[in-house]
Amino acid sequence: MFFNSIDFAIFLPIVFALYWFVTNKNLRLQNLLVVAASYLFYAWWDWRFLSLILFSTIVDYTVGRRLGLEKNQARRKLLLCVSILVNLGFLGFFKYYNFFLDNFVEVFSFFGKSINANSLNVILPVGISFYTFQTLSYTIDIYREKLQPSNDFIAFSAFVSFFPQLVAGPIERASNLLPQFETERKFDYDKAVDGLRQILWGLFKKVVIADNCAEYANLIFNNSADHSGSTLVLGAILFSFQIYGDFSGYSDIAIGCSRLFGFNLKRNFSFPYFSRDIAEFWRRWHISLSTWFRDYLYIPLGGSRGSTGLKIRNTFIIFIVSGFWHGANWTFIVWGALNAIYFLPLLLSKKNRNHLDIVAQGKYFPSVKEFFMISITFGLTVFAWIFFRAENLRHAFSIITEIFSSSFLTFPLVENRTILLLIILFLFVEWVGREGEYALEKLALHWKRPLRFAFYYLIIISIFWFGGKEQEFIYFQF
Repeated sequence: MFFNSIDFAIFLPIVFALYWFVTNKNLRLQNLLVVAASYLFYAWWDWRFLSLILFSTIVDYTVGRRLGLEKNQARRKLLLCVSILVNLGFLGFFKYYNFFLDNFVEVFSFFGKSINANSLNVILPVGISFYTFQTLSYTIDIYREKLQPSNDFIAFSAFVSFFPQLVAGPIERASNLLPQFETERKFDYDKAVDGLRQILWGLFKKVVIADNCAEYANLIFNNSADHSGSTLVLGAILFSFQIYGDFSGYSDIAIGCSRLFGFNLKRNFSFPYFSRDIAEFWRRWHISLSTWFRDYLYIPLGGSRGSTGLKIRNTFIIFIVSGFWHGANWTFIVWGALNAIYFLPLLLSKKNRNHLDIVAQGKYFPSVKEFFMISITFGLTVFAWIFFRAENLRHAFSIITEIFSSSFLTFPLVENRTILLLIILFLFVEWVGREGEYALEKLALHWKRPLRFAFYYLIIISIFWFGGKEQEFIYFQF
């Protein structure tokens, strides 16, 4: 079930009404409704994979309870290994089995050995990369004694399967979301209205920006041999806005929906394309994943402590693993490694935390220096996205070769100038609203009521008027 579908437009009000008007006096019944609604939401895609969510839920709930009681360190490690093996085992099989098999065969073929190995027609369950990491953080935090295990299976099930963020995040920590399922919730009108605003902006990002950009980015990337270097650059820029509008739009809708039900989810994007260096970009892009890898991989490896060699090693590990998390393709690994190369000079010169504030805070415009830094960072990011979007490494390098040819100096082929105007409008709204959690959080709140609602209706009309051909959310494949 997609957020931008008629099905969801019917589903959400029904669940909302049952949640606040039927089950609101019984916390356990309310949580049970969330579980039922979440399983229905997921089953709309493929009911067969509900068993994976249920099994993962049972395993991690049981392991968590046992970890809370067990004092023997060897047994605690064994219990943690069970959780890790089950979760990463499912993820590894469904997502990476064919990748490792194909590369294994290629390695032996390179040395003149022929191996007959059949690939499996494996369907990747939607959201498996997200909910496995969510439940893993639960058992790891209990093992580290940073979290007490839950004694309420229904509440824990709701935490694992919560439908707004089930299939594409944000990846929630149990320390933030689980207690919200274990305490009574009361309807908050202001929070609900704020949630609706965020849903509205998320839909605009997805339907108007991402889907329109996708149409032309796909046309350029899928026929890259027919286009000049300048047109390929335009395609990469359009893809950059496609993936940002698509993924941050999903996160906005998820967070907004959660507020309708009285929950606060983790912020996942913080205007990343206004970053002044790559380190700032990664503090603002897919925040829930970046912080997950920081806390459960980078810091345990030693982080930025130790020798220069260890810093370089740890940086490449976290970025390459992050790239591999996105998909079973060498393009994602190269994308991750490239970002590590971008990041390392900042880390080694101790400039990776230079920009912790909001760019041009309290000002209408950035300084010339800030504008230059933003432009350079965006350019590096766009270049890296070429690997992310390309079908394979050969495709990526053929695009890059053409970009650095004389055809780059030609005028790009612009199929539809309307999308360029929409991107400019989108960037303007994001820039004006960059000091909020999302662009519309504070924007227009102090306007007079008629003007404010005219602005909201203008966004709604633009969603229907300029909405592009419906595209599946990009991160559903991860």
